[in-house]
Amino acid sequence: MATRRTTSNRRALGEIGNRHQTHAPNVIKVRRPITRNKIGAEIASDQNAQDKENLVPRSAKKRSQIFEVQTTKAARVDGDQSLAAGDLEKELTAVNSEDGDRSHGSGCPEKEFTEDTEFLSCSESSMSIETEDFHEENDSQESREIEMEEVESPLPNIDKSDGRNPLAVVDYVEDIYRFYRKNEITSCVPADYMTSQTDINHRMRAVLVDWLIEVVHHKFELMHETLFLGINLVDRYLSRQGVTRKFLQLVGITGMLIACKYEEIFPPLLSDFIAISAGAYTREDVLKMEKSMLNTLQFNLSTPTPFVFMRRFLKAAESDNKLEMVSFYLLELCLVNYQMLRFPPSLLSAAAIYTGRVILRMNPSWNRSLRHHCTYTEEQLQECAMAIEDVHRNANHGKLTAVYRKYSISKHSCVATLVKNC
Repeated sequence: MATRRTTSNRRALGEIGNRHQTHAPNVIKVRRPITRNKIGAEIASDQNAQDKENLVPRSAKKRSQIFEVQTTKAARVDGDQSLAAGDLEKELTAVNSEDGDRSHGSGCPEKEFTEDTEFLSCSESSMSIETEDFHEENDSQESREIEMEEVESPLPNIDKSDGRNPLAVVDYVEDIYRFYRKNEITSCVPADYMTSQTDINHRMRAVLVDWLIEVVHHKFELMHETLFLGINLVDRYLSRQGVTRKFLQLVGITGMLIACKYEEIFPPLLSDFIAISAGAYTREDVLKMEKSMLNTLQFNLSTPTPFVFMRRFLKAAESDNKLEMVSFYLLELCLVNYQMLRFPPSLLSAAAIYTGRVILRMNPSWNRSLRHHCTYTEEQLQECAMAIEDVHRNANHGKLTAVYRKYSISKHSCVATLVKNC
């Protein structure tokens, strides 16, 4: 049977915190519970100490701090009683900055104080204007609060609803439109390019565009993208190649044919374009003109048109169906007018939305979101908006009224007649 292990190695009770063992080397001190009266006494003593601290004038604090600085400075220079003016200014500046005061707010002269009377007079003068400084600080605080209230709220995220739509490419949309703005100049044509044409003029161009809108675009039920790209191709080709009036219509249907191939999912057939031109041109004529147009434009079909910017700007305007229809109505009116070619596509689209908002009496006519995304101020839109208003005023006059009649039907919410009555 195993013997018991002796207990001589056990620790004494005093070593584990027994308070009755006087020989214990480590005695644990017991903390008494803090009563409510004791807590109140501690709080009262702290409050009295704080009150005493607050009763000390700021000037007295400053004098003590400056006196300490001077004493330290004197000891450091081995008994030299005079301080350099520059060193004192540095020390005063440091004290003022630590005290939360302005470096020159006290009104004291910036020189060395060699007598106590000079220092006291300076302190008294600084104390005399403490009340004024206090009011000035309150006024500045109130002005800062007012400025914080007037800070403009952040712009709304117009792409938030399309976050899950892969076709909206939300991650790249800003970069895409920066690219469009950089390259929209390539889609523009000289505003006076008709002067280089010898057999056609701007009135013939207006007749052609009016016919393309009414017959080709409307009858074939093409997309807006197709219409704007087709007319852009026609203008760019006419600005580089001389054309006789006999082949002007051929240029028009060929431009629309190329645009349909580029934009439409199910484009009309070549035979449809030949039939709609009443057989004035053969299949070979259209194919030959298509080849000539593509080579002249160097196959550059990816140019930003007013439609590209219109979609983005309408999104920034948070438009409803009425504003969208009115804006497109005004923009299509500009397609017919040759004089509107002097405005770049982005400016034309922004001005159309601005004019539509004015016509519909929307307040404000131009807001921060539109100014940010369109990058045009209201003043920059005035010239183009006035030109659009002139075109809109004469929309139902004369023979070229295809756009007005197109937007007078219920499919387009009859906005032409609605806008005319506004």
